[in-house]
Amino acid sequence: MEMKNDSWALNTKRNTKLLAYWTFAWLLTMAVVAFGPKLLWNFNPTISILAILVNTIVGIGMILANIKHINGLDEMQRKVSMESMAIALGVAVVGGLSYSMLDVANVISFDAEISHLVILIGLTYLAGTVIGNLRYK
Repeated sequence: MEMKNDSWALNTKRNTKLLAYWTFAWLLTMAVVAFGPKLLWNFNPTISILAILVNTIVGIGMILANIKHINGLDEMQRKVSMESMAIALGVAVVGGLSYSMLDVANVISFDAEISHLVILIGLTYLAGTVIGNLRYK
């Protein structure tokens, strides 16, 4: 039994590192796509398309690493993760559409930006994970 737990812990650690590497790579390619046109290649559309394609491919790798990570978790960790994702998805849809409608109705004096929604989703997922882990401890 001890050997199985050690193997599972090693697998979880490896999957977590793999997810971290893919996430960092995706974040790096996102920064290149966001800042490259202005700072590196003077808005050349061909280079921009290639950079976006690389970012998308790395993003798919990150998604697959996330699936592998979740599948390697124990039942309790998977439950916490899935509940956090469900809450984050709900906040993204309801909050994002409400935020967009505030912009469309000119209730807010600035444009609704996707970056604000991404931050909200990330914070919601983080809070859900922390609260879920505390609840099931």
